[in-house]
Amino acid sequence: KLCGYLNKLGIKGPIKTWKSRWFFYDENKCHLLYYRTAQDINPLGSIDLSSASFDCKVENGEGVFEIRTPSRVFTLKAISKQAMMYWLQQLQMRRWEFCNAQSRFPVGSSQLVNEPLAGRTSRCCVHVGDNEDFLPPVKTPTEAVGLKAASLPAPQISTALQNISLKHPWTEIQNTVYNICGSKQLWGNNGNVFSFSEFQEHPENLDEEQEAEEGPLEDGRMEPRLNWIRKARWMNSGFPGLPEELSRERNPNDKVSVLQQQILTLTEEVKSQKELVKLLHKALEAAQQEKRVSSMYLTATEDKDRLELVRHKVRQIADLTGRLEALEQEKKELEQILTLRDRHIQELKEHVQLLMEKNHAKQEVIMALTEQMAREFSDPLQEANTITAETLYKQQEEIEHLKDDIDAYKTQNQFLNSEIHQVTRLWTSVAENERALLMKCACLQARNCQMESKYLTVLRKLQEAVPGLPSSHAELVRNLIQEALQWDVKKEAEQGFNLNAVSEYDEYGFMTVPDYEVEDWKLLAKIQALEIKSNNLRSQEVVEKPLRDRWNSVGELSPSAELKSLIRSGIPVEHRQRVWRWIVSRHCSHLPDYYQRLLRQSKSTEHPACRQIELDLPRTLTNNKHFSSPTSQLIPKLRRVLLAFSWHNPAIGYCQGLNRLAAVALLVLEDEESAFWCLVHIVENLMPADYYSDTLITSQVDQRVFKDFLSEKLPRLMAHFEQYRIDVSLITFNWFLVAFVDSLVSDILLRVWDAFLYEGTKVIFRYALAIFKYNEEEILRIHDSVEIYQYLRFFTRMIMDGRKLMNIAFNDLNPFPMKLLRNRRSMHREELEAELCELQQIKAAYVKERAEQGP
Repeated sequence: KLCGYLNKLGIKGPIKTWKSRWFFYDENKCHLLYYRTAQDINPLGSIDLSSASFDCKVENGEGVFEIRTPSRVFTLKAISKQAMMYWLQQLQMRRWEFCNAQSRFPVGSSQLVNEPLAGRTSRCCVHVGDNEDFLPPVKTPTEAVGLKAASLPAPQISTALQNISLKHPWTEIQNTVYNICGSKQLWGNNGNVFSFSEFQEHPENLDEEQEAEEGPLEDGRMEPRLNWIRKARWMNSGFPGLPEELSRERNPNDKVSVLQQQILTLTEEVKSQKELVKLLHKALEAAQQEKRVSSMYLTATEDKDRLELVRHKVRQIADLTGRLEALEQEKKELEQILTLRDRHIQELKEHVQLLMEKNHAKQEVIMALTEQMAREFSDPLQEANTITAETLYKQQEEIEHLKDDIDAYKTQNQFLNSEIHQVTRLWTSVAENERALLMKCACLQARNCQMESKYLTVLRKLQEAVPGLPSSHAELVRNLIQEALQWDVKKEAEQGFNLNAVSEYDEYGFMTVPDYEVEDWKLLAKIQALEIKSNNLRSQEVVEKPLRDRWNSVGELSPSAELKSLIRSGIPVEHRQRVWRWIVSRHCSHLPDYYQRLLRQSKSTEHPACRQIELDLPRTLTNNKHFSSPTSQLIPKLRRVLLAFSWHNPAIGYCQGLNRLAAVALLVLEDEESAFWCLVHIVENLMPADYYSDTLITSQVDQRVFKDFLSEKLPRLMAHFEQYRIDVSLITFNWFLVAFVDSLVSDILLRVWDAFLYEGTKVIFRYALAIFKYNEEEILRIHDSVEIYQYLRFFTRMIMDGRKLMNIAFNDLNPFPMKLLRNRRSMHREELEAELCELQQIKAAYVKERAEQGP
């Protein structure tokens, strides 16, 4: 047990007095309790060590040290320097053990969330013995510390009243009566006015900011169990010694104590295993309940039952929200603790620096005195004439004092280094816990978003079935839908804690939540917003951070299989511009002043495509804030890029679709000349010839090639399209022409473009097939041609999981050789040219026949 007598500095106004107190460490709470004497039953106060730091200053005197808590500084004094260092080392060790033993996370139901927390906690819980040895262990001063010190008389105070705590008269009276009358009589007489049967546990937090001597406890009592132990010690032995320690002295057989300790350890382990089994049973019951609810929903024959299940889901959402708020509060508390510890570490660093400077100054003084003495001793005659024996004695005495000061400062510096090291480790542990809490909050928020998304999906299904519902049910569904539409992602992010808020626009200015004009699709927009937020939260730590770390480690870019894999996974925003510039520069040599010459030519001579370009500018990327207004800054840049390209490639001039390709290049590359060369790279290097010609013959060829691949890779879906006479090219033609611009959400679109610019048009085929594979089951459930066309109009905007789409495109659709794509293009081009030639012949014959018939 850590206990013993220390002097405590009490301050009342301008008066400062030292009072002797018996200190006892409570390992259950990490509190240092203090009493007037070792025989007292009720403590006068306590010091919370869990968030405290320790300091010792040579200037304060020998044996004086400080315990700094967030609310107060306690100044204590030991009888010797050895006793002081022992107390400081022991308090450090007890604080470290308590902080690492505390479980700071509530038990959750998610195995995925709790496993990383346990791993982090186990990594942080290292033994104090693993700490660097800044100070050698101090030998226990048994005359001043420990249970034996309780049998010794308390240190004498000059005045008897000086040691009495006037702040706690009731506690002093209770302790005095208890010591006089004995514990047996007091505990046996329930009617006595000094009955101690109502003693309660110490309060956790004591308000000690304005106390002069001891912080008053709310009830001034300690735990009943501790009271009984103290009474038994006093009645049996006359001083508070533990029976275990006494028996150990009489019987030195350590094996029994070791076995007893093992029994206690195993008992605690059995209890923890039982608790774990209970938690697993609860989790199993929850999963079974969820399964039963889902089964009830599927088997429910009446809409009333389904509505009741929807209300049940709403209650579950409210419960998850409450748990999230509790975690938010816990995070705030951890941040406050972290701030306090950072501030204290800074103070300790400044203090250490000051001490080092003082130490250096004293060393210089010693060196100067040593040199002076050496000079004086070198000449005995001069020494005899100038320095008397008394002066020499004083100098030697001063040197001894300085040496003692140096030793004291060295000891102080060693302890402060130890304190800084341990506080830093505690701060690191808190930071690890905070990161783990953030990950847990992200998982819970993602789960909450998924629940809300499912709820809105159910409402959307009910919305479709409203015409067939009774009037009361239809009105209830309409009210629920109205409430759901009033919910706003942005406002919720402003009001509460949000780990990854969904803003209105992304980094490139694209709207994150689509603004559908059709009333029936507004609920769909809310579902998309929740899916985006859920995917962002889930991928933030697990996927995006490791990928960003890999990109940060990439130095000079050079073609390789590793770079290809990284580009397919997606380029982070901070690296995308650099990588795109590198890709374009590999295939297009930037001629100096070439772009400026094209601009001068477009100003001097009007191009025939100028009118069509002006018509298409307001219709370019209407869902992007940089192009949504005619006065946007990027509109003039886009105009200049398109005019320059029309003069650069007169064979094409301008084709509808080039405006969207150039707009995306402008958003990423920002510089209009770089965007111009990116457009040149796409049209002249990546796309086949005649892709943007007047006849668009190569674009039509690609549609036939795509239908072949669709029949081979997804035969069930292609048979479904043929059954209902669906022409897929009506949907996919625009995908190929503008590389999915205005079809996919911006985040997925830019990842497609990353791979497209590096690998070529094969990426467009891969992603087009992956989009149909992603939604294959949904399409197969639709058995009406009109509904299929309506679904295909917007189904690409419903794809939110870019990682899943990427895996389908580059893993599930393999093999996908480029040679096969070239052969199919060649074959279908010959067929299409033959068909066009035949069509021209039929047209010529028809014109000739009409001419022969006359008017």
